[in-house]
Order: sequence, then structure tokens, then C-alpha cells
Amino acid sequence: MTKLFLSLHVLAVILAIGPVTVAASMFPRTLRTAHSGPSDGEALTTLRMLHRICRVYGVIGIAVPLFGLATASSLGVLGSPWLITSMLLTAAAAGLLVLRILPAQGAALAAVQASVQAPGSGAEARASARLAMATGVFNLLWATVTVLMIIRPGSTTGA
Repeated sequence: MTKLFLSLHVLAVILAIGPVTVAASMFPRTLRTAHSGPSDGEALTTLRMLHRICRVYGVIGIAVPLFGLATASSLGVLGSPWLITSMLLTAAAAGLLVLRILPAQGAALAAVQASVQAPGSGAEARASARLAMATGVFNLLWATVTVLMIIRPGSTTGA
């Protein structure tokens, strides 16, 4: 059963978290493109798609900690410091996505749609930079969790 849970956990990471990290990373650059040419319908369409990917796959990403907890439970490592640290970092990444990145993407998308009628002031560049920074932290959190999952300090499996 452990192998099944681990397989499902890894697949959920690849299929859910991977698209979110890529789409979230692409959003700030596409946002700058959309602001540089407000009449660019393609950039607006791309922004909508990237935001939707982040929202939908973010929800699907709930499967990652669920399968991770099932795997950890079957391995008997729920109290391991590396796992607790990974869970805290995962919660921080999820919180950052839900509380900061998705709302900022939504606001930026609304601003781009409004700037089609009336050009903006320049606050767009700052919003894009803040969003890029939040996305970078989000990606760094997931990279750290990935390293912890691979190294597993104190692991008894020998890998």
C-alpha cells in the first residue's frame, strides 16, 4: 500500500504542483507584456489562462499533502522532523498561493482588462514585480520541500 500512496503522491506533485509553478512563473512576464500593449488581446487571453491554471491545479494540489500524509503514515515517519518541516513549508506555499498570488493575479487581470479602456499609471510594474517576488518565494518553498523529500534527513530507508 505504501508504494501505491507514494506513487500517487509523486504523480500528484508532478501533475498538480508542476503546472501551478510554471503558470505562476509565467504570469508576471505576460502581465508586463499585456501592460506594454494594452490592446494586445493575446496577452490578455494568456493571462486569463495562466490564472485559471493556477486556480484549478491549486485545488487539485490538495491531493499532494493527502497522499503524502498517507505515505508517511504507512512508513511510520509522521513524527520525523524533516517531514514536519516539509508539511510546514507546504502549508506556507499553499497559504502564499491562496492568500497572495491568486488574489494578486485576479487584481492584475482586472487591471489589464480595465486598462484596455483607460491606460494605467505605472503601478502595474510594481504589481508585476511584487507578484514575481511572491511567485519566486512560492517556487523556492516547493524546491525546498522537494529536496527534503529526496534527502530525508534521518531516514531509515537508506536512500
